[in-house]
Amino acid sequence: MNTAPPLRPGPRFLLAHPAHCIALGFGAGLSPKAPGTVGTLWAWLAFGLLQAWFAAPWQMGLLIAFSTLGGWWACTVTARHMGVADPGAIVWDEVVAFWLVLWLAMPMGFWGQFAAFALFRFFDAAKPGPVAWADSLFKGFGWRGGWGILFDDFVAAFCTLLVIALWRFW
Repeated sequence: MNTAPPLRPGPRFLLAHPAHCIALGFGAGLSPKAPGTVGTLWAWLAFGLLQAWFAAPWQMGLLIAFSTLGGWWACTVTARHMGVADPGAIVWDEVVAFWLVLWLAMPMGFWGQFAAFALFRFFDAAKPGPVAWADSLFKGFGWRGGWGILFDDFVAAFCTLLVIALWRFW
């Protein structure tokens, strides 16, 4: 194990452990600027490609469930290896949460998906109200901290879906 992990991970760190590859969004988290936004863009592109493979909506739901469990493990391990409780380079939380938004809000055209992207990025980055609460709830290392990395993004996804639902209602 690396005793002095890099402050900003690079390709070597990404490939050093399978958990790193997952948690860093298969490289999206290596972006020097706005890794969360890059991770969300990667999620959007991947979702579009995955939809072609999955014939039934429940299949994407199953992928999201397994990606949440696997991501919990990957985020826990990667945060520990980086020595940071919630490093910005970990973007799997954005990936899984945005997949959830797209899965539950579909069908939507490009502009609807773009609006969902913008809303999700707002809630994830600005952390208003419930998102800030969720972000502070599970801090630290270990399984609790790994869940905390994911949890605030799921709350941001819920807020995004709530706005979309209200928009559709009116």
